[in-house]
Amino acid sequence: MNDGFGAVTIGSAEKYIVDKALARGWRPDLSAVVPTGRRAAIIGAGPAGLGCADVLLRGGVKPVLYDRHPEIGGLLTFGIPEFKLEKRVMQLRRQVFEDMGMEFRLGVEVGRDLPVSQLLEEYDALFLGMGTYRAIEADFPGADLPGVHQALPYLIANTNRMFGYVTDPPHPYVNLEGQRVVVLGAGDTAMDCNRTAVRQGAASVHCIYRRDEASMPGSRREVRNSREEGVEFQFQRQPLAVLGERQATAVKLAQTAPPSRGGRESAPALRLAAGAEVLEADAVLVAFGFRPNPPAWLQELGVELHPDDRVQAPERQPFPFQTSNPKVFAGGDMVRGSDLVVTAIWEGRQAASGMLAWLREQP
Repeated sequence: MNDGFGAVTIGSAEKYIVDKALARGWRPDLSAVVPTGRRAAIIGAGPAGLGCADVLLRGGVKPVLYDRHPEIGGLLTFGIPEFKLEKRVMQLRRQVFEDMGMEFRLGVEVGRDLPVSQLLEEYDALFLGMGTYRAIEADFPGADLPGVHQALPYLIANTNRMFGYVTDPPHPYVNLEGQRVVVLGAGDTAMDCNRTAVRQGAASVHCIYRRDEASMPGSRREVRNSREEGVEFQFQRQPLAVLGERQATAVKLAQTAPPSRGGRESAPALRLAAGAEVLEADAVLVAFGFRPNPPAWLQELGVELHPDDRVQAPERQPFPFQTSNPKVFAGGDMVRGSDLVVTAIWEGRQAASGMLAWLREQP
């Protein structure tokens, strides 16, 4: 396999096995599960919530998942483009999960459509897995001009249009066909914007990053894929402003100096080199990352937060991922901050183990 082929593709082998197993009718065997009569509410049907529900079911606890979106999966469904994760994967998973006994109540936003106090009263335990959806805003002149778009609403709207999803609030669809597109950022979300814009028929796509290529947080595979599809990268460039009067027409960039000590310098330590350049653009996509956006009703639950708004749910304690309210557990991005899908799934599963242990001690 290594003779001119490269590394063995373990992920592809695992995907093939799972796809074939599901296609041939394999389903989880829960015949040995003994129901406890307990019920848990899970707020957020994304990776963390689904991972939590899976373990709870196997422990005899009935999970009921609430999500404001019309389909399960969270960012797996609405944030990751179809060309990276086929939506039929999540649709099939939903069938499997429902057959296992999971109950989904979709299009329901806790705090708006029903009070969280109702869930606290009706269920034996709660799990919070709502992710991080508050975008880091661009802090420079012209960021509010028409033609400047936040990355996640852009990606969600594109998915909604492709599959006919109706979300609340709705995200206006942005068509970048024939436009000169500039993407600011270099994480995986920025790579998704790059490749989505290419598929929409953008005239050109430039990806701008303030550090060098070695410091990029995005997957190397996604960077390579973007390049193969025609995206042009510019490194050591700091956006200073979006230019234009009634519409974005260009991005003003300053060159940043290489790290003085080697390695990856923090943003305040970045030094701007002399001079600036202007890159023409009809549309600018801002992909600077995401912060936690805890709902106000967490105070009602007595759930404590870190100074950066992440939920406090320690990984190691008598009951892993338990919050300051003993009945409430949490995991995924709203606890750790924006991270990987597999990390969110793992934390959801660990939290479920903590919930099961805690429930066994309750009358």
